[in-house]
Amino acid sequence: MIRGDGVGPELVEATMIVFNVIKPPIEFVQCDAGYEWWLAHGGNSLIPDETWKILRESDACLKAPMTTPPQSGAPKSVVVSIRQKFDLYANIRPIKSFKGKTGPLGEVNFICVRETTEGLYSGIEFKISDDIAIAFRKISRRQSEKVARKAFEIARERGWNKVVVVTKRNIMRECDGIFIESVEKVAKDFPGIVFEEYYVDNIAQQLIKNPQRFNQNIILGTNLFMDIISEEAAGLVGSIGCIYSGNFGDNYALFEPAHGSAPKYKGMYKVNPTAMILSAAWMLEYLGEKDYAKAIFDATEEVVLEGKYVTYDLGGNAGTLEMAKAIADKASSFLKK
Repeated sequence: MIRGDGVGPELVEATMIVFNVIKPPIEFVQCDAGYEWWLAHGGNSLIPDETWKILRESDACLKAPMTTPPQSGAPKSVVVSIRQKFDLYANIRPIKSFKGKTGPLGEVNFICVRETTEGLYSGIEFKISDDIAIAFRKISRRQSEKVARKAFEIARERGWNKVVVVTKRNIMRECDGIFIESVEKVAKDFPGIVFEEYYVDNIAQQLIKNPQRFNQNIILGTNLFMDIISEEAAGLVGSIGCIYSGNFGDNYALFEPAHGSAPKYKGMYKVNPTAMILSAAWMLEYLGEKDYAKAIFDATEEVVLEGKYVTYDLGGNAGTLEMAKAIADKASSFLKK
């Protein structure tokens, strides 16, 4: 468990309230990484060597939000570094409305799948003069086929029949040409599941105009496009504080909230712990502890529906730890049934 920056340690504390009550049979090893650690220690990485060692020896990682320094010459972000090191090629964000807390544009239920090891996040950029900088967008068949297969597998598991593929192929013909060809190849292995291509600007508009058209669809795309589209989609749920996510490879996974470190709220214990707690629950499911995971998911839904112990973004006045305790108590009662 990486404690993170800003409100990260508070969200770790909230998550541990839940885990200390329900006591799943796993061991957390808490470790450091991120901007605040780097400011104190320096170096060419936001991740210390001892944390890399813990990551290599663990079965999965739960990461609190991090701050990524924007200045030129600063180290690569923590999550990008881990994704590339462990080949975590698929970031998956379920976008699903909570009962009783439908977002501003109606009820939604779809999943965003984002390739997360290449594209413009490859970090291949440089200045050719003081006034001009160039970045390369790397797209490979290998990673495109891997993430496409993951998207189609999720659709099949859920009994859904459409994958929406996000490109800008009318402009970036070579890069997005490889991506769509990879999708076409993988789709042949999944009869009964169709795919439909949307240009990124169009889907950004359609998500606002008629988000329900994507219900029970998988929305799949390359790194930067889906970073933006999945963030826009999170707004449809009403609060990004509710959006959990997982980063999956063939042999490892990292789970994290979709939101950032919110440093202006640090120490206030007011941010929504839902995304962090549900990321931890999804990690339990990944590790085979499905009963514990279901109890946390069900408990969180009930707490949000009741609205008594929820944070400000969900219309309540509970603090971070108060909401976590309500989830913990309900999850514990579900496990005793």
